[in-house]
Amino acid sequence: MSERDIISSRRKFLKNMAYGSLLMAGGIGVANAKVKHIASHTVLAPQAATDKTRIHDTLHQHMSSHKTYASNILDRNSPSHKVLAFHNTHTGDQIKLTYFEQGRYIKDALHEINHLFRDYHDGSVHPIDPALLDQLYDLKHTLEVRKPFHIVSGYRSPATNADLRKHSDGVAKNSLHMQGRAIDIRIEGLDTRRIRNAALAMHRGGVGYYEKSDFVHLDTGSVRTWGG
Repeated sequence: MSERDIISSRRKFLKNMAYGSLLMAGGIGVANAKVKHIASHTVLAPQAATDKTRIHDTLHQHMSSHKTYASNILDRNSPSHKVLAFHNTHTGDQIKLTYFEQGRYIKDALHEINHLFRDYHDGSVHPIDPALLDQLYDLKHTLEVRKPFHIVSGYRSPATNADLRKHSDGVAKNSLHMQGRAIDIRIEGLDTRRIRNAALAMHRGGVGYYEKSDFVHLDTGSVRTWGG
């Protein structure tokens, strides 16, 4: 799948905006594939990368070295545009953006999502499967909510995944988190059992329910379920 088939946003990534101004009121403009987006300043864990230039260089390298997920097929049955909002519970980053418009994924929006979903332990970035984003988009409409998805875990590097396995039996050795194909989420004010039930009703990918930790796992693997 070629990047030239992806509609590029004309908007540049806005950095270091005040946290209080995030998710401002009103709709977001989608004309000319523009993405209205505000990102908060990030404070990473001590072991995470703090050099923003290096982080963005890493992002560029990953997008160059991995096949771009974005589809080169114009899907006329899809909505004219798709909007998602996220809050990373570990870094405090928040975004609300249009990631799909006129039948194609928006390159710059995918870059920003990749960065938001990064491994907060070491700052590593990996392309996120747009099918996972579509799964989340459909889930929010199934739930009929507009609140952002709170990211408990997005991308995990192999090193992070191996370390987490030492402390938890619930971390898979070949976790799809390492492929950018899985996410653990909550939605503020919403019972995670309701999120789990809505995800199961969609019959798409894996759905895991972690009652004690209060989050739901979604992935783009085979249809299956576990927990609770």
